Amino acid sequence: MTVKRATGPFEVALKLLSGDAARAGAGIARHSIDKQYRGDIEARSLGQMLSAETAVPGSAAYVALEWVTGALHGRRGTFALQHSGTMNRGAVALSVTVVPDSGTGELTGLRGRMDILIEGGKHSYAFEFELG
Repeated sequence: MTVKRATGPFEVALKLLSGDAARAGAGIARHSIDKQYRGDIEARSLGQMLSAETAVPGSAAYVALEWVTGALHGRRGTFALQHSGTMNRGAVALSVTVVPDSGTGELTGLRGRMDILIEGGKHSYAFEFELG
């Protein structure tokens, strides 16, 4: 199989989920995710994120799942992404992968991993994937 690449910007809105405000003060918070992908992925995703912040600036962690609905290089369908991220005093380690067998429609059989880039406050993605 040939590895393909998709790139583009995205906008993301995070919202603290009801009932989690008290836990947020303890360093643990749960948020809803609402993303709009543009470029090679034209899609909307919804999901949830669980995060932990520490007293040390630049140190934190998060896990998240998001369900993406739309098109990848014009192929329509859905797929899920699993996130795991750690910041150690500003050094970021991030893994975003397609959940196995989550692709539907024309995205059935999708496999891949995504890099999230943040430059100048703007978000973008670089997605390497195989389909089939």
